[in-house]
Amino acid sequence: LHSFPTRRSSDLAYDIGYGGLDHVLSTGEKVNIFVMDTEVYSNTGGQKSKATPLGASAKFSVNGKTTGKKDLALQAIAHGTAFVAQIAMAANDTHTLRTIIEAENFPGPSLIIAYAQCIAHGIDMSKGAEEQELAVKTGYWPLFHYNPRKPQGQRFVIDSKEPSLPLADFLHRENRFNVIRAKDPALAAKFLTEEEEATKERWAKLKTLTAL
Repeated sequence: LHSFPTRRSSDLAYDIGYGGLDHVLSTGEKVNIFVMDTEVYSNTGGQKSKATPLGASAKFSVNGKTTGKKDLALQAIAHGTAFVAQIAMAANDTHTLRTIIEAENFPGPSLIIAYAQCIAHGIDMSKGAEEQELAVKTGYWPLFHYNPRKPQGQRFVIDSKEPSLPLADFLHRENRFNVIRAKDPALAAKFLTEEEEATKERWAKLKTLTAL
């Protein structure tokens, strides 16, 4: 797969390089793009980006980002001509492999967005696999794929189960969220409630796409 450099995925795909990405997806050309989503500007030490989620502390938003994360996958699906998927290797390696193979075989542009834990999240990086599993099980990072060449009703498939754990089980393991809890518990509680609602809304939106 042709990919953005690992450490600059979020800024190239979500921010300064989004115009180019959007153009490639619109051309119909067979270009395979793999984005490792760290949810920050990783190459500059963890600055806020459009990939940064609501309530996360990062450079230039140390008190928590007050807006939600840009939905790159849904914007890509809107083209209607590109293969689009969201994966998390440690949460489901079979799904990851199957999705990459399908993207490679797709006769047009493809975009795979992979969850990538980052040291800027403030986690024990040796437990990255656990972090990915929790991201999926709490519904924070749903797995899905969209293939516009499939028959109607089969184009968009949600590949992970509905949330089975509280969102806080994932968020409260990471310092990017916990630093707000330590400084301002009321603000952190507000962010958590808003993120829970946003997660529910996103799942509802994804379910509507299964009719495509």
